[in-house]
Amino acid sequence: MITLTKDHRVFAFDGSAPPALRVPAGTRMRLETADCFDDQVRGPGDVLDAIDWDRVNPATGPVWVEGAAPGEVLSVLVEAIDFGSQGVMAVAPGIGVHGAEILKQEHRVVAIEGETVQIAEGIAVPLRPMIGVIGVAPAGAPVSTASPGAHGGNLDTRLVGEGAVLYLPIAHEGALFAAGDLHAAMGDGEICGTGVEVGGGITVRLDVRRDLRIEAPVLESGDLVVTIASAETLDEAAEAATSHMTRLLTDSLGIPLEVATMLMSAGGDLQVSQIVDPLRTARFALPKSAVAGLGGELL
Repeated sequence: MITLTKDHRVFAFDGSAPPALRVPAGTRMRLETADCFDDQVRGPGDVLDAIDWDRVNPATGPVWVEGAAPGEVLSVLVEAIDFGSQGVMAVAPGIGVHGAEILKQEHRVVAIEGETVQIAEGIAVPLRPMIGVIGVAPAGAPVSTASPGAHGGNLDTRLVGEGAVLYLPIAHEGALFAAGDLHAAMGDGEICGTGVEVGGGITVRLDVRRDLRIEAPVLESGDLVVTIASAETLDEAAEAATSHMTRLLTDSLGIPLEVATMLMSAGGDLQVSQIVDPLRTARFALPKSAVAGLGGELL
């Protein structure tokens, strides 16, 4: 299997960036990743104030996928996520929901033991591996890997985990795919600005879909189809994610707008992905089983 090391990391999604690797569609590959601090915080003695803040949220890539063209869709199957036995969490003034109340930067190097993460003495949360940054080159100017958008990027959506398939709208020849910012666990909202940040590896399969048209990321996770949107405010992101699901239902399955709206209101879930990045991210999740009786495919 092809491996792209974390030596090939970028800090922006950029349509003019030279590819680190060219692969045919259908390729399985592993991306080695640094953590969100670019591996600058490795132990309790490391100081957040001393790190280079221009080196945050690195993504490994970009990968040129042969045959990928603007207007088409890159399909990314997340086969596996692997990482070591420790992660990092941090809080800082001005960041997150309680940023105004937090007076100093603090970080913890936390132990990953079996199926749990030990946040503090007597406090543990279940392991829930996911990818924070994953995307393709955007249509316009370069976008920092710290920010989300229609191209993907720093979506911080906890459903982007093992077994999920993420669909990304392609804006440039080759797509220029990159990913990083792994978390051993992260809750919806990522309210302090970090999950359990880890470096590690991602095994993916990259394919091109020419039969699908989307305007922003769409995810398949188990029985769920999920539309993801980012905007200046959470309200705007929520409305965009909802509208994207409505269009998916009406365009793919021919469901009338009135019926799609009732279906989504009764059987779907509007959820928060993150509220701490430069743009806010929301998602709308709908079970595929809700429309199984129609005999068609949403994706």
